[in-house]
Amino acid sequence: MNKKWEFYNSDIDKVKEISEKFNISELLATVLVNREIVEDEDVKIFLNPTRNNFHDPYLMPDMKQAVDRIIEAITKKEKTIIYGDYDVDGITSITVLSKFLKERGLDVGSYIPNRLNEGYGLNKTAIKQIADEGYKLIITVDCGISGTEEVDYAYSLGMEVIVTDHHEPLEVLPKALAVIDCKRKDNKYPFNSLAGVGVAFKLTQAIGIKLGLEEKEYLKFLDIVCIGTISDIVPLVDENRVIAKLGLKLVEDTRSPGVKALLIAAGYKEVNSNTVSFGIAPRINACGRMGHERDALDLFLTENINQANKITQNLNEYNRKRQDIEKRIFDEAISKIEQENLDKNNSIVIGSENWHHGVIGIVASKITELYFKPSILVCFEGEDGKGSGRSIPGFDLHAALCSVSEYLEKYGGHEMAVGLSLKKDKFEDFRNEFEKIAQEAHTEEAVSVIKIDKEINLKDITLESVKSLKLLEPFGEANKTPIFIYRNFRIDSIRALSEGKHLKLTLKDENTIINAIGFNMGKYSEEYLIGDKIDVIGVLEINSFNGVESVQINMKDIRKSY
Repeated sequence: MNKKWEFYNSDIDKVKEISEKFNISELLATVLVNREIVEDEDVKIFLNPTRNNFHDPYLMPDMKQAVDRIIEAITKKEKTIIYGDYDVDGITSITVLSKFLKERGLDVGSYIPNRLNEGYGLNKTAIKQIADEGYKLIITVDCGISGTEEVDYAYSLGMEVIVTDHHEPLEVLPKALAVIDCKRKDNKYPFNSLAGVGVAFKLTQAIGIKLGLEEKEYLKFLDIVCIGTISDIVPLVDENRVIAKLGLKLVEDTRSPGVKALLIAAGYKEVNSNTVSFGIAPRINACGRMGHERDALDLFLTENINQANKITQNLNEYNRKRQDIEKRIFDEAISKIEQENLDKNNSIVIGSENWHHGVIGIVASKITELYFKPSILVCFEGEDGKGSGRSIPGFDLHAALCSVSEYLEKYGGHEMAVGLSLKKDKFEDFRNEFEKIAQEAHTEEAVSVIKIDKEINLKDITLESVKSLKLLEPFGEANKTPIFIYRNFRIDSIRALSEGKHLKLTLKDENTIINAIGFNMGKYSEEYLIGDKIDVIGVLEINSFNGVESVQINMKDIRKSY
C-alpha cells in the first residue's frame, strides 16, 4: 500500500520564540508548533501538567444529581452495584470507583457481562439477577448510554440507575437518575474525549469535593486511571494527558499488587505508554476476549501479591491462546479476501462460522491497516452473527451503521470502531448496502498519510536533542511520536531479521553512520542494495547496548532518493 508523505506547515518564527522562551530545543519546539500547542499557558501545561490542571467535575452533565444520590446511598448503606465493560477501560473503571466507594463505607458490588454469552452493555437478564440480589442502585461505567430499554427495566424492578459513559449517545438518552456523558448534546464540560475510566475518576473527584476529602483520596488511583485511559486509545491531550502523565509516575511506583505483577510479566525496561499499550493492555483484554473477565478485575482488586502473581500467570496463558486464535482467523480472513477479490471493494465485510467473536475486533484492525479500507468481521453461531468493525480516517463507521440499521439487531461504538449483531439471513444485504455507503464516500481515494514533523540531517541529531523529545511523552492518539525525514542516505549495510520479517540498515551521511530498524519492513531487503541512496522517514530512538547509548532511527517508510 502506497503511503503519502505530508509535511506539517511549521511557523519557523513561532518555533524559535517557543524554543527561546521555554529553553527547549528547536526540534522539540517544532513538534509543539506542529501539534498547535503555541500559547504560553498551553505549552506550560503540556510539558509539565499538574494536579491543578484538572477541570471542574461539576461542569459535567448530571454530576450533581449523581453525587447526591451516591452520598445518600453511603448514608443509608444501600446495596450498590457497578456495572462495567470487559475491556481494560471497563475493568479499570470498576476498580477505581469500587475501591473509592468502599473506602467511603458503601456496600458495593460489581457486574461484568461475559463477552461471549452476553455481549457488550446492559442486558435484562443481568439486571433481573442484580435486582434479585437486593441491589437498589446501579452505576454503569464505560457503558449504558445506549441502554434505554434496560434502564427502564431496572426502574420497573425498583432500582435506580446512574449512567457514566463516554460513548456516543443515541437520539434519546436513557431515563436514568443521572446520565454523565460529555458527548451529550447539552454538554458544557470543556473536554469530551475522556475514557470511561476518566469519567469514573471525575465522579470520584466530585464526590471527594462534596465530602471535603483530601485530594490524595482520589488522586491515589491515577495509576489505574492512567492504564485504562492509555489502553482505550483516546486522544492523549488536555485532561487525558494530565491523567496519563501524572498516572505513569504512579504506575512506576505503584502500590497495586496486580499492576506490579503485570509490569513484571510485560518485561519492559521502562514504564511509558508503550508499556501500557503493548505490555499490560493485551493481557487484560485477553481475559474479556476469552471469557474470563472476572480474572482481570480480581487482579486489580487484590491486595495479595501471591494471588496477583497467580492470576497474572492465567492472564499470560489467556493471551497466548488469544494470539494463536487471532493468527488463525487472520490467515483465514486473508484467504477469503483473496478468493472473493474483496480487496477490489471499497469496504471489506466477511463472515465465518468458526471464528471467535472475542478476537475478531483485533483481526478487523489488522485487515483495515493492511488494505486501508473500513472492515467488518462477523462470526456466526447458528442463525446469529456478532461482528466488529474498524475504520479509516474520514469514514464514520458508526454513522454508516446508522444508515443500514434495518439489517442489524444491535450496534454501537464510534467513528473508528463498532460492534454489531445481525441475523445470518441479513448478512448479504447488509454487506451490499454497506459497500454502497463506502462507494458513495469514495474510500478508494483514501491513502494512508504519514505526517512529517521536520526534515533533519545527522548533524541535527544528538543524544541530548533526542532525549529532549521525551518531554512530549506519553505518546498516543492525537499526540503521536514525532516523525522526521532524512534525505540522501547511502545504504552502508542491509539485512533482514526474524526470518525476513524486519529490516536492519546502517545508513551513511558523508562520514557519519547511523543504525536504522524497520519493523515489518523485511520485504525491502530484496528491493534495495548497498550503495543505494534513499530517503527515510522515522522516529528517533535511544538504543542502549552494553551500557553505551546511541541514536537509531525506527523507520516507518523508505523511498529511493531522486
